[in-house]
Amino acid sequence: MKKLIASLMLLGLFLGAVLLAVPHPRELYSLITADEPSALPVPVQGVSLGAIADTWGSPRGSDREHKGVDIFAKRGTPVLAPVRGLVLDIGQNRLGGNIVRLLGPGLQVHYFAHLDRFGPVKEYEFVQRGDVIGYVGNTGNAKDTPPHLHYGIYAYRQGAINPYPLLMAGGGKPVSLGMG
Repeated sequence: MKKLIASLMLLGLFLGAVLLAVPHPRELYSLITADEPSALPVPVQGVSLGAIADTWGSPRGSDREHKGVDIFAKRGTPVLAPVRGLVLDIGQNRLGGNIVRLLGPGLQVHYFAHLDRFGPVKEYEFVQRGDVIGYVGNTGNAKDTPPHLHYGIYAYRQGAINPYPLLMAGGGKPVSLGMG
């Protein structure tokens, strides 16, 4: 019970801070109260479902498991927002290298890692499905692998969830380039 209360308080603080930073609070409210997507398009331009392997849960070193899918593509291939959302973070970390985190419908956070470079997005900016958020690369702990996008989804209640079934439910439809 204490953990639940602490989680709710943390969520409240987070949402309060985001509401202060976001210029369009109604759009944020609409986003976080929307249903989680039941299907997603492939977020790498020109990549079909056949090129994506379900690597969820595969060992990564001796102490962790893969919490996403890797989508291999040519370096510099556009990575497109699979949902409308709010850019929470643009930066670097040790494992992911160049990363973007996007808050999507239903409080899901979409995580894009190993980017070669970032797209024309800014923190706390809303993006539409299809907007370019970055470009495929191999930064972070992927420096010795072929270029790819690590795509992960983190749900508010469940934690990390496997994106593969959502991509399969999307039927391999590509994200079309956005206009904004």
